[in-house]
Amino acid sequence: MKEHVKVETEEHLNGKSKNATSKIDAIKELIFGDNIQAYDSEFEALKTDILAKKEELQNLISAVESELLKNIDSLSTDVNIRITDLENSVNDKLENLDNKKIDRKLLSELFIKLGKNISE
Repeated sequence: MKEHVKVETEEHLNGKSKNATSKIDAIKELIFGDNIQAYDSEFEALKTDILAKKEELQNLISAVESELLKNIDSLSTDVNIRITDLENSVNDKLENLDNKKIDRKLLSELFIKLGKNISE
């Protein structure tokens, strides 16, 4: 029996709420009818303007993104070229150092031979 009363109370409140809402809407329409229509048209204009700006910004973002990716690819290529040049330069210097060390070794052998020849 308590459940039956609770259900009736909720239905009564819901029905009363809907009725009150429709009355408030009718009063608003009478008082602000023309203004609300003007506001609605202004809101629609703003909405279309915002959507147009959003699309424009998305296009700009896409353009910037593609340009950034292109620049990153270019920089990557430049960095790879410079790394290759540096590797070649380091390899050349290492070869020169090896040659210099060989020359030092030969020079030391020559000094030893020269020292032996002088002592004999």
